[in-house]
Amino acid sequence: MFDIRRREFITLLGSVAAWVLAGGWPHVVSAGQALRVPWIALLAPQSEGEKSISHFPIAFERALRDLGWIAGRNVRIEYRFAGGVLEQLSMLAKEVSDLRPDVIVALNTPTVALLLRETRTIPIVFWVADPVGSGFIQSYARPGGNATGVAFGGENLASKWLELLKEISPDTTRVGVLFNPDASPGHGEYYMHPFEDAAPLFAITPIAAPVRNPDDIARVISALEGQPPSGFIVMPDYFVGHHHELIITLAARHRVPAVYYLPDFSMSGGLLSYGPDQRLGPQLAYYVDRILKGAAPAELPVQEPTQFKLVINLKTAKVLGLTVPTSLLARADEVIE
Repeated sequence: MFDIRRREFITLLGSVAAWVLAGGWPHVVSAGQALRVPWIALLAPQSEGEKSISHFPIAFERALRDLGWIAGRNVRIEYRFAGGVLEQLSMLAKEVSDLRPDVIVALNTPTVALLLRETRTIPIVFWVADPVGSGFIQSYARPGGNATGVAFGGENLASKWLELLKEISPDTTRVGVLFNPDASPGHGEYYMHPFEDAAPLFAITPIAAPVRNPDDIARVISALEGQPPSGFIVMPDYFVGHHHELIITLAARHRVPAVYYLPDFSMSGGLLSYGPDQRLGPQLAYYVDRILKGAAPAELPVQEPTQFKLVINLKTAKVLGLTVPTSLLARADEVIE
């Protein structure tokens, strides 16, 4: 009886061995051979939940899901926010680089600059203005390094902001430009130079207004109150974006018209905003997908914006005593009443 069972067991083992060799047995991976899940690190200088980027994580992860990458299943995504503090951003850039993720998504100019100081090998997908002038890439068509992504908008935006401010507030004769030299592209010069070039065309006296803390912001805006009629433009950088609620409040208090660079600012009470109408989540997800599938950042062209969005807040215009021209309202993509 024992010999019969022994023969049956040996036969069974032989059958199982043949089945496994034929590929029938599910693959078992040892702990040392566990399949590695790719991971994406996102580094932003803003605070988590800040209005200018609050919608981004959801849109980004949804776009990745559409491309087959599901957070927690076949990809790992981690977020780091610096809370508007440059020193914290520098520390996080080193921390993230040392962890060596498969891709780093970087928002704003100083974030990319700090990351490239730490690594020239980890792929970086960015959203910045003037990536060539900042030294992040060699050209839009062929970035040539470990960074690529989406550009915010060209220097011609400066004259457009000035034109819109003059149109909504025709009496304005001097205009300040708020920016943080440590956070703006070209330390503020990228947009400031074309702004100064365009100012005489609108009979405007340009005023460079560098700010590094909330007290600076309050001082600059209060100085624009009264005569001669003045306004200001908020330059794209994470610092002024981080303090946009303070800026909007002070602009209303001192009755100073202002133009902003993101639609979210007009929705929060800013007078007028004009900037790229970008679906940033899907655009950056596209680059991440390509890189995770083997593409080199050096050969992925940088995308430039092709559509721009104009948002006007009529309630704020009324508070400031401004009558918005019908021609301007007709061109607006969104009017907040």
